[in-house]
This record gives sequence, C-alpha cells and structure tokens, in this order.
Amino acid sequence: MSDVAYQPSMLDLAEEGPALGPLTGHVTRHQLSRGAWVDHLPGWVRGSDQVLDILLRDVPWRAERRRMYDADVDVPRLLCWYGAGRPLPHPVLATARDTLTRHYADELGEPFVTAGMCLYRTGRDSVAWHGDTQGRSAHTDTMVAIVSFGSPRPLLLRPRGGGGESLRFPVGHGDLVVMGGSCQRTWEHAIPKTARPVGPRISVQFRPAGVA
Repeated sequence: MSDVAYQPSMLDLAEEGPALGPLTGHVTRHQLSRGAWVDHLPGWVRGSDQVLDILLRDVPWRAERRRMYDADVDVPRLLCWYGAGRPLPHPVLATARDTLTRHYADELGEPFVTAGMCLYRTGRDSVAWHGDTQGRSAHTDTMVAIVSFGSPRPLLLRPRGGGGESLRFPVGHGDLVVMGGSCQRTWEHAIPKTARPVGPRISVQFRPAGVA
C-alpha cells in the first residue's frame, strides 16, 4: 500500500505483546479558546507496530469518492467504519476504547462506542481542515479520541474562522490525542500532504454514539 518502507520505532517495544500505558497523571491537557481542549499522550500503546501490521492486513479498507466542486474526486486515504457492537480487529483497540471510557467518564458521561479508521498510505494521503460536526457534535460538546499507529504525521489544529492560535502534534507509534469540549465546533484539524517520504499511518477515532 505504501511506496516507502515502514521504519519501526526503536522505542516502541513490547516483548509480551501490545499493551496500554497509564493515563492518569501522564496525559497533558492543552486548554484552547472558546471552551475547547486537547489531551496528548505520546506512545500510549506500547508495541503499536505489532498492531499496525494486523490493521494493515486484516481491516477491510475501502476507497471512497466524494462530490467536491461539481466533480467526483477520490478521497485521499482509505477508510473503514466499526459501528457499535462490531468486533474490532485487534483486542488492544477494545481495551483502549474501554479504558478511555472509564478515564473520561466524569467529563463525557457516556461510553465511546464507534471506531472510524483512516489509512494514510503515503505522504500524498491527507485530510483537509474540518471539524467532526456530523450528528450531535454540531451543537453539543463531546469528545473524539484518536490513537495513531505507524509513521508519525503532523496533526494540525486551528480556530474555526481564523485566529493567531495553532497547535501541531506529531502523531504515530501509539500516540493518543483526545479533542474535547467545544473543539469540534470551534476548532478545525487536518493532516496535510507532505513531499517527505513517509510510511503508512493508521488513525483510529473513537466516538460516542451519534457523533461522526
């Protein structure tokens, strides 16, 4: 799927198989404007390269086309959606979803139930500036938790409508980013294209019911 050989991280080792690190006391919260916030924890999934191999092999990836500017265009990444109740392709993902539900219970008040997945095959794959505002996240504060596997790519965030603030997180190799508060409505995020040779990256986005 990629024209670049994947370079595993020498820090991403787990002799007994993939496992999660602790969340409490390790996640860094970035308070943003207009009631938004972002939590960040590098390397949360230990042994994440083993998970990447399974996801590349076993997930039924599909290409999509979307209507833009009066033309049908290829979506520049591959996709897969795991709805509520559908088994996830690796047990550490189910553990991650349940762990995130417990950790954010007081703020979220409901479980994470779905998992959207995106495969960025090379630096030519990307996602444009957007907020996840399909469904009730268009008008209600909620959360999207993203776990990344594979080659790091920059996740960029900026206020919707412009402004001087911006954030940049390199996400890959088991990193966790959680966007909460008003983040989906008042901020935007993107994964830009890059001319730099990079291997594949998979993004797993956990969401509550009714958020897409």
